[in-house]
Amino acid sequence: MAEIIKIETKKSPLPNRKKVAAYARVSMETQRLHHSLAAQISFYSDLIQKNPEWDYAGVYADEGISGTSVEKRPEFMRLMKDCKAGKIDLILTKSISRFARNTVDLLKVVRQLKDLNIEVRFEKEKINSLSDDGELMLTLLASFAQEETISISNNVKWTIRKRMSEGNPNTRNSVYGYRWKDDTLIVVPEEAKIVRRIFQNFLDGKSRLETEREFAEEGITTRKGNRWTDSNIKVVLTNVTYTGNLLCQKEFVEDPITKKRKKNRGELPQYFIANTHEAIIDKETFDYVQEEMARRRALGPRANKSLNIYCFTGKIKCELCGKSYMRNVRNNRAKHSNLGDKVISWICGSSKKKYSTCSAKAIPDRILKTCCAKVLGLEDFDDAVFNEQIDKITVPKQGVLIFHFKDGHSVTETWENNAKKESWDDAARKRASEYRRTHAMKRSDVTCFSTKIRCEHCGCNFRAQTQNCSTSPSGKRRYWRCAEHNGCDTRGFRDDLLRSLTAEVLGLDAFDDAIFLSKIDHISVLSRENLIFHFYDGKEIARKLIQPTHEGHKWTEEQHAKFKASIKECYASDWHKPIRKEKVWPNK
Repeated sequence: MAEIIKIETKKSPLPNRKKVAAYARVSMETQRLHHSLAAQISFYSDLIQKNPEWDYAGVYADEGISGTSVEKRPEFMRLMKDCKAGKIDLILTKSISRFARNTVDLLKVVRQLKDLNIEVRFEKEKINSLSDDGELMLTLLASFAQEETISISNNVKWTIRKRMSEGNPNTRNSVYGYRWKDDTLIVVPEEAKIVRRIFQNFLDGKSRLETEREFAEEGITTRKGNRWTDSNIKVVLTNVTYTGNLLCQKEFVEDPITKKRKKNRGELPQYFIANTHEAIIDKETFDYVQEEMARRRALGPRANKSLNIYCFTGKIKCELCGKSYMRNVRNNRAKHSNLGDKVISWICGSSKKKYSTCSAKAIPDRILKTCCAKVLGLEDFDDAVFNEQIDKITVPKQGVLIFHFKDGHSVTETWENNAKKESWDDAARKRASEYRRTHAMKRSDVTCFSTKIRCEHCGCNFRAQTQNCSTSPSGKRRYWRCAEHNGCDTRGFRDDLLRSLTAEVLGLDAFDDAIFLSKIDHISVLSRENLIFHFYDGKEIARKLIQPTHEGHKWTEEQHAKFKASIKECYASDWHKPIRKEKVWPNK
């Protein structure tokens, strides 16, 4: 009988459908380009949805945004986020210039997508980013796109400068006090009143900081409702627009790719356009304010009445870094010195910076005044005489001051800081001694017993030492031992035993640091067991410090058995048998 074999039909698996998205962009918000963006979105939506091998993942579109930076394009950033989330396999875009005009950004993004195995197709250039020569072609064409951006930027700049040279301002910058109506600036009366007040305050001798505080108290805010600050007030005082004239190209774009703006300090020509709108401040007043600002700038902090100014402010210059010295006040950490509660000194201004490289040291205020009085031939320092005769003081190095007089000559004076030696007199020593008797030093390794336990054999104090201890709950125990290691054989004792004995001597249930410090002057150690407690009132109490017996752990039956087994194994080992044979055993 013939054998019959049934051949099953193989079902071919359905091909995996690619998740396809598109990216579109226009750089200007105009009606024509808006229609262009809408056309791109419609075209790519139809193209993707009609392809049976593709799944529609959406169209990402940025409108009115430059292509020189990817970070400033929200839809592009959303596209990248979805790519990293695995929602997209293929990206379609019209051209390289629509995707990015910055060569570095383009290659960086394409390589990131390549690592994710995501393909980018540029329709106009017919480039596939995953192909072998795709990156090379992208590099070349992206460079052309970037150069095209630079060329367009230069052409636009030329057009703008041409218009400005003909007296036609090209910008519509917002100016407080004015509103733009068509091509003309119109005065806003309420804001103009604030502008005039700012100028008047300055003419009255008020600093910008004083005006800021004045406006804050009265609740006067900027156009956006923010507080007036020193920088805002400075912008008003230096803006020539308030004179009815316009100064164009005060700033410029340094790089068309990064869009970084830079203040024009003479790199490019500026264009002054006269009588373009109604003035709020007359030109003569404005010019006087600029001269006064320059004068105050030259005086430095001495011109600002709102600051705490001293006779040395702005007059002490560091030759190492060029900064001025600043007044510094700190609490006196030496509580028992005779220098008072506050220590005043003058420090180099660069020390206030986070990463300062200046090595200039502080100059004590009292030494500075002493040197000034000596140079000026005075018994006591006088502010008025100093300001009248001294132009500035320069500091070339530590301990040297050069006084520059206003008549042109200079005098060099040296000084030495003996603050510690001068403050540590007999009275300071007595105060420090009294303080230590009643206050324990605040350090992690110092207790109330520090400097209180004295060895009668060598005269040294006992010091605390901590060592590991298996019987202590914490695993460590503190001991007191004589600081003299050579020749003194006085043995130490445990801290916890000393505390218990001291509490017994003081008649306390538990040891108390404060009571100990207030009553006991010191403890004399005659031997490890014999101690004498000396009280402030002259009383002495001798006590024996009973030392505990050696604390050990009793072996368990398991430990005994383990030890016996190890000994038996040792004697039965191959290396030990010859030794046993050679050993001469005594006759029984």
